[in-house]
Amino acid sequence: MPEVTVYDGDGNARGSVALSEAVFGVTPNLALLHQAVVRQLADARRGTHDTKGRGEVSGSTRKMWRQKGTGRARQGSKRAPHWRHGGVVFGPHPRSYRQDLPKKMRAGAIRSALAAKAAAGELVVVQELAFDRPDTKAMRRLLSRVAPAGSRLLVLDAPQPAVRLSARNLPRVHTITTENINVYDLLRHERVVMSLGAVRVLEARYGGEMAESAAPVAESAAPVAESAATPATIAPPQARAEEGEGSAAAAEAPGAAEMEKGASPDA
Repeated sequence: MPEVTVYDGDGNARGSVALSEAVFGVTPNLALLHQAVVRQLADARRGTHDTKGRGEVSGSTRKMWRQKGTGRARQGSKRAPHWRHGGVVFGPHPRSYRQDLPKKMRAGAIRSALAAKAAAGELVVVQELAFDRPDTKAMRRLLSRVAPAGSRLLVLDAPQPAVRLSARNLPRVHTITTENINVYDLLRHERVVMSLGAVRVLEARYGGEMAESAAPVAESAAPVAESAATPATIAPPQARAEEGEGSAAAAEAPGAAEMEKGASPDA
């Protein structure tokens, strides 16, 4: 089970905390991370690009000159693509770049990103990220102690305007909450600074899915084991004897019917 150092609001180490193995201890899936990042960047595209074809540009549709007798190449319209101010061939048009990613794959990508940060030692946990009022100097002092260099991502368990305003003017510092955590922000920042409450929220959200997915399997296996453990019911000797007499009488019945059918009418 992975462990990280916990810091207080002043940047002093106050011990360590154990992280969930189901969230911060999984093996990162690089292919899934790549797919999640590509999907997120594609969804961010607006897709409003557009070009005009030969039917949309302004210009006359009159034939440039007569077809034959001029010695020049035949031309049909001034709006053709090879003319100046003509239309664009195969140009981009407005479309959606949205890509779909199943919910379980999105959760798996988040787990892979968190586990990669924890394994690389780029995850920092603070007991509480809270300010009574915006204080950029206090935020700079805290980050200089717990994450002194590189770009930093602050992850909060709930919106805190004072913390967001304190970090807004600091270069290469970005603040989000657990509600809008995403793979791209986790991977593009060198250090991830989380409050202890944010860690517990992420563990409850992404660590419980594995237990829920495994629960139906255990429940479906229970009836099989119960049926296998139940002994077979054995009939008492008297009931077996009565059953045997009944089957013998049924076997003799067809032969008696044939004998009666074969008897002569005179008899």
